[in-house]
Amino acid sequence: MTTFAVIYKYEADSEKITEIRPKHREFLGQLKQEGKLVGSGPFTDGDGGALIVIRLPEPASLDDAIALMDTDPFFVGGALEGRAFHTWDPVLNIWDA
Repeated sequence: MTTFAVIYKYEADSEKITEIRPKHREFLGQLKQEGKLVGSGPFTDGDGGALIVIRLPEPASLDDAIALMDTDPFFVGGALEGRAFHTWDPVLNIWDA
């Protein structure tokens, strides 16, 4: 499995985020059911944004992670100000499959 850290950028008080959040959470719920979601949640420091960690089967690439997250309602609905994708190696891994 390949693990990816996805960082979303959006304003903490974004009306679009609030409006689309239920569909976004349904999307994440589906990823969880499929065994692709490791963890997710908003940053709570007041700056907005979120971290999503996903795991995809080998030989998944960064392009595969981007293609998957392109279907997130936050992205589809234009609610994000930016995204960053990183292939990640959780050396000390508490999320063993």
